[in-house]
Amino acid sequence: MPKTLTSLEICAGAGGQAIGLEKAGFEHLALVEFDADCCATLKLNRPKWDVFHQDVRTFIGKKYAGKVSLFAGGVPCPPFSVAGKQLGKDDDRDLFPEAIRLIKEIKPEAVMLENVRGLLDPSFEGYRQSIEHDLKKLGYASQWKLLHASDYGVSQLRPRVVLVAMKPDKMAKFTWPEPKKKAPPSVGKLLVDLMKTNGWEGADEWAAKANQIAPTLVGGSKKHGGPDLGPTRARKKWAELAVDGLGVANEAPVKGFKGSPKITVRMAARVQGFPDKWALSGKKTTSYRQVGNAFPPAVAEAVAKQIAKALE
Repeated sequence: MPKTLTSLEICAGAGGQAIGLEKAGFEHLALVEFDADCCATLKLNRPKWDVFHQDVRTFIGKKYAGKVSLFAGGVPCPPFSVAGKQLGKDDDRDLFPEAIRLIKEIKPEAVMLENVRGLLDPSFEGYRQSIEHDLKKLGYASQWKLLHASDYGVSQLRPRVVLVAMKPDKMAKFTWPEPKKKAPPSVGKLLVDLMKTNGWEGADEWAAKANQIAPTLVGGSKKHGGPDLGPTRARKKWAELAVDGLGVANEAPVKGFKGSPKITVRMAARVQGFPDKWALSGKKTTSYRQVGNAFPPAVAEAVAKQIAKALE
């Protein structure tokens, strides 16, 4: 029998990466998350998962030493995001040092960390090299790769940087997942059934206009107000899909609705690649933020399957 693959995830959010790892065959030993609503979402959907509601800086990993196949996480992106100030290592939200500390304590067979594309900017080359150096001292070879969610069946651009690290002999067997040959469905095809929920007669006509994939969903931070679909540039892209990006709707359009509809949190979750059965805890703003900040499950699954192959 093949061995059981296990994972420990930090900064787990609402479970996008966790769903992908689960589909790839990994059993979660622990998930660490600071946000209470995200923790509630994880427990709501997977009551048996061991979810730790705490700051990753206070999490001790020594009791998991030698038990973890894959150490994973979506460390906060503000230090490297174009939307932020790109302070990198000088940003107090930079949790890469904590990830390195936990890798040293846990000694996993493999590592998978994701972040925004800004981390690949030339200005962060020295920072990436320092992470590679730290991993090398711990006995890991590592690779960075920019992946686009739309290459793996997600109806959204969403470029993300993924770091994979393993012992050199295992890393030599690792290959990045190939993009799917079939293009993802347009926003119209993806969401038309949800747009029809309240009997809106214009749903099919709208779907014909929404004939492309979505721009990258933006989760925002607690410092901002209510949910919307991102900055002006993103909202213009949504407008091209006949979607009003100035906010998120409580429900689908009703009979007689005129104009461009807003999407609901459930629609956003489907755009992100969450299963429809994945419940979200909290009110609309916090639920949307959980969705917008997530790592698409399909991308996590694709990379994790390749890691599993290399380990086995």
